[in-house]
Amino acid sequence: MYLSRISEGATGAPLKSPAADVNDDVMEAWSDMMEADGESLRERVSQLERRALSQADELVCLRATLADALRRLAALEARTGQPAPSASPAITTSSSSGSQQHHGTLTRNGVRGASNHVGSATTPRLRQPQYQNQGDAGSSSVSSSRDAVRRASSYAPSSLPQRRAVHYQSTGSLHSDSPSSSSASPVPTSPPPQQVPPPQQPQPPPRGRASPTASSLALSKRWSSTGDFGHAGIVQSATPQHQPQYHHGIASRLATKSLFNLHLRSQMQGQHQLKHGTRDASYNEEEGTVRFFLRGRPIILHAPFPLIESFDLSKVNPAPHTRLKLEWVYGYRGRDCRHNLQLLPTGEMVYFVAAAVVLHNVEEQSQRHYLGHTDDVKSLCVHPNKLLVATGQTAGHDRREGRPHIRIWNSVSLATVAVIGIGEFERSICCLTFSKADGGTLLCAVDEAPDHNISIWDWQKSHRITETKCSADTVVAAEFHPLDKNSIVTCGKSHINFWTLDAGGTLYKRMGIFENRDKPKYVTCLAFTGQGDVVSGDSNGNVIVWGRGTNTISKFVRGVHEGSVFSICALKEGSIVTGGGKDGRLVQLDASMNPTGVEAQVPEHLGGVRCISEGRGSLLVGTTRSAVLTGALELGLSAAVWGHADELWGLARHPTLPQFATAGFDRLLHVWDSMSHSTVWSKDLAEPLQSAGFSPDGSLLVVGCVSGRWLSLDVETREVLTSYTDGNEPIQVVQFSPNGQLLALGSRDNNIYIYQVADDGRKFSRVGRCSPERRQRRTSSLSSLLGHSSYITHLDWSEDSQHIRSNSGDYELLYWNAGLCRQIQQSSSMRDIAWATTNCTITFDTVGIWPEGADGTDVNGCCRAHEAPLLATADDFGKVKLYTFPASQPKSLCHIYGGHSSHVTSVAFLHDDSRLISTGGRDTSVMQWALV
Repeated sequence: MYLSRISEGATGAPLKSPAADVNDDVMEAWSDMMEADGESLRERVSQLERRALSQADELVCLRATLADALRRLAALEARTGQPAPSASPAITTSSSSGSQQHHGTLTRNGVRGASNHVGSATTPRLRQPQYQNQGDAGSSSVSSSRDAVRRASSYAPSSLPQRRAVHYQSTGSLHSDSPSSSSASPVPTSPPPQQVPPPQQPQPPPRGRASPTASSLALSKRWSSTGDFGHAGIVQSATPQHQPQYHHGIASRLATKSLFNLHLRSQMQGQHQLKHGTRDASYNEEEGTVRFFLRGRPIILHAPFPLIESFDLSKVNPAPHTRLKLEWVYGYRGRDCRHNLQLLPTGEMVYFVAAAVVLHNVEEQSQRHYLGHTDDVKSLCVHPNKLLVATGQTAGHDRREGRPHIRIWNSVSLATVAVIGIGEFERSICCLTFSKADGGTLLCAVDEAPDHNISIWDWQKSHRITETKCSADTVVAAEFHPLDKNSIVTCGKSHINFWTLDAGGTLYKRMGIFENRDKPKYVTCLAFTGQGDVVSGDSNGNVIVWGRGTNTISKFVRGVHEGSVFSICALKEGSIVTGGGKDGRLVQLDASMNPTGVEAQVPEHLGGVRCISEGRGSLLVGTTRSAVLTGALELGLSAAVWGHADELWGLARHPTLPQFATAGFDRLLHVWDSMSHSTVWSKDLAEPLQSAGFSPDGSLLVVGCVSGRWLSLDVETREVLTSYTDGNEPIQVVQFSPNGQLLALGSRDNNIYIYQVADDGRKFSRVGRCSPERRQRRTSSLSSLLGHSSYITHLDWSEDSQHIRSNSGDYELLYWNAGLCRQIQQSSSMRDIAWATTNCTITFDTVGIWPEGADGTDVNGCCRAHEAPLLATADDFGKVKLYTFPASQPKSLCHIYGGHSSHVTSVAFLHDDSRLISTGGRDTSVMQWALV
């Protein structure tokens, strides 16, 4: 487009030919050909510029074609020996200014499309982090021109409407394969310089083949929708030799929009992937906007006016001086794990939830935590010396750090003694047991792989002695015999097996013989009597005694429980206690397996019996609804540990007291006291719960349900005051305005419902609904979609209770007038509004919480402290992160803390900023962190 004259120099004198021996006629023909080629390119560029002004949906294609044309012109100039321009020239659509050359700038109407004024002379300044060396000695002038054009066009704000195609994300699939980090991110370093191939010598175009310009334009994608977030164009090279030769069938499939085509495009070589995170962030100093990408979609955020001039994208936001320390873990994994509750000589109960192993002292009301695991702990056993503990974990989302393995650690010092089996297990370790007759030199483990392999380890040497297939069906328990050396018993679906380990390290199996008795669907639990007999419980409610050293039945007790027998505990004084999973009963049998008449009943809201263990003159009982009970059968049992038994999303902090509320899919609403580490009260609301929020005075608690129904409760009386229904989708966000007069409810149906609070919270009147709507544009016949096109994820109230900002599942940040329920389309006018909270994850103050490769679902929630300059986040990798607020720099360092194994769904600082509460999704745990 801005090709310099080849036949004449700056003084009008004829230029020398590149080669002295080239014929003048040939050179003249060659120059004419290049002039014709350049004229064709100029006409094409002008045509595309006109299309860019009239059709905003094709702006992505225009950028790719312009960049390609400029690269080709630079290559043509390089071939003639003429130096390439040092930066991309200005591009205008005015015919009068088309002959002027303004090197090193890009006008709005040419490439960026940020303004519709033709011939604008204003040149915005774009700044980006200087992470790459700028003066590579091996770079040619062509590559510098190409890089300048690419940077300018890539980081320029888009004039496309910010509405994109709807991207619905299921909250049930929030796991990611991205690796998680265990430490703060380092300061960015310069990547190695890219090697640019030298310009090739000009070759005559072959006959019968289209020109390079025509081929590149033919391969460029014709973008027909703003929902296409990917990069435009297939051509990646400036020369025809580097263009990928795609089949026309593939190119036609790329023009369609389907999940299959998105997958296909990502697999093809030479294609750009969708941009993620802040790696490609840029700052427009003139407009005061930061631009980065989430799942390929550009996010534009406005900086406050006082920061526009001083903001520097390359600065690093340091990590805060304050740190977190895990203080308390609420919950117990009883919904699907067995034999995971034991008493240690220190008086502490040891059990696990999420990726944390908890040592809980009931008498002293204290906890300690072993945090060596990187994902869900699935099994536990205590060494015969009562000092060492072995725990096994499942395979995690991180392929390197989340591999299943076994950790053996000291229960006093919490120091790891041995780590075995990394890379040896396939899925998770579902059963663990130390040998007892020889003092615990061996460790038996069962892998939850399809073949349920059983392996024997010399754990002190980290040496596997043997491994063999245990059963094709589920295995639920494995125990070393307490008296017979090298004897192991396993049980599970439709089987009970008796194993013997010989001196050569080979396992021999004998299957239990049920003879003419009904074979149960599951043999669910094991125990050993003082004489060495094996006692098993099954899914029919029966208790069976197997003679020592045999695989035959010596005694059969029918119908001890209604439903399955989930646990059997052999007490030291000789009696047996069994627990029912369905009936919730604890039944005591004497040494002859006769009922003693002593029973106890677990309250129905706590579930059935999952695990029974003997304590100091008492029993420890874990339940299927994540509670731990202590006490005796004669005197009764009391709950020492409470928790949730299903996926957990709702979290609300009390505005004036050190209390908080949690609401889960298990229908339970818990109000906790952070000082006593206990529940203030609990209530079963009869349907799955999604969200919760306190009123500013703490007298009301509003709970959103999965069905679209929401309730208001009196915190003192626990009475349900009102019940309303808005839509039939989950109420994902519940938040009162700072003055307490309005209530905002963000739904999964893309709407925000606004209610006016009256009669001390006993009456709610709906003000309106912030919903998507189509409005006619003033300047064209096209209509634009206002409001969110995906589900509401977060929202914040302004301090004056007049405005709301909200995020959605398609990574939008929108602003609303709360009283009118109307969207404020000029986002720049809201840049200096003071917000009462920072729950929205996509704001100018939270740019730094998004990793460089974030895909938009990696951060589930955030919370700003009330007084301290702190910002906490909950992410998809089981991590809680602590930042310095505001985290407006793309490179913001943080402290990272593990303990959760599932996606962390919510975080909240308590009213005095003394503690932070985090909730796990599918790990159902609630963790309380002290700020130190």
